[in-house]
Amino acid sequence: MNIDATSDRPVFKQIADHFRNEINAGALAAGEPLPSESQMVKTFGVSGGTVRRALDLLRAEGLIVTEHGRGTRVRERAPVLRLASQRLTRANRAAGLGGFAADMRALGLEYKQEVLHLGNVPAPQEVSERLNLPAASEVFVRRRRMWGGGVPMQLADSYYPLDLVEGTPIVEESAGPGGSYARLEERGHRLASFREELHARMPSEEEKKALRLLPGVPVVSLIRTAIDVGGRAVEVFVSVVAADKHVFQYDFSAE
Repeated sequence: MNIDATSDRPVFKQIADHFRNEINAGALAAGEPLPSESQMVKTFGVSGGTVRRALDLLRAEGLIVTEHGRGTRVRERAPVLRLASQRLTRANRAAGLGGFAADMRALGLEYKQEVLHLGNVPAPQEVSERLNLPAASEVFVRRRRMWGGGVPMQLADSYYPLDLVEGTPIVEESAGPGGSYARLEERGHRLASFREELHARMPSEEEKKALRLLPGVPVVSLIRTAIDVGGRAVEVFVSVVAADKHVFQYDFSAE
């Protein structure tokens, strides 16, 4: 690569562009080392400060990582989970699978659910509005961290009206085969539809730690409302997932 001294694009961004293109094209594979800073200085004929600014930019984009003793290398990508609209089907629940478990099984990955908290809490505003409850009403929450292939994939909070979960396995660590939706249907709340909303943002410090996010990786917050055949909202599911580990796929009728 030759630096274009006549370009209005800063030199450090030109260097970052070069390595970004190499990574995206597969010329630099996941885990492969980048040249040392001294090599880049010689190759591009620039200062060490310019090289470091280029590397800082690539790190912020989540494309490279620098580790003590290993140098700078292309970031290894975790498995990508495709969240399709079919993941919440009754057939999966009948087979004893919740939505996350069904997705992990389709990828051939081991999965587990880490329960972080079970109990009554004041409903956040986004939850009380969707459950049609007065502000700050008490609801029951199942707060979990989901793992796939040994990697934390999502933080998941499920909120329920108290009258729907009292005396059911939903309030226990294991909600049983098919998950909470199967238990709600057993109680007579046959599910009719789901409404999902996606919000992209940068993560909090707690989310970075819990999901082991690298610098520059955004998250997607998914809010799903489950509605039964009587039109009642019976659950609000709020999850936070790493944007680079998930693809959201929805099928719509053209009618």
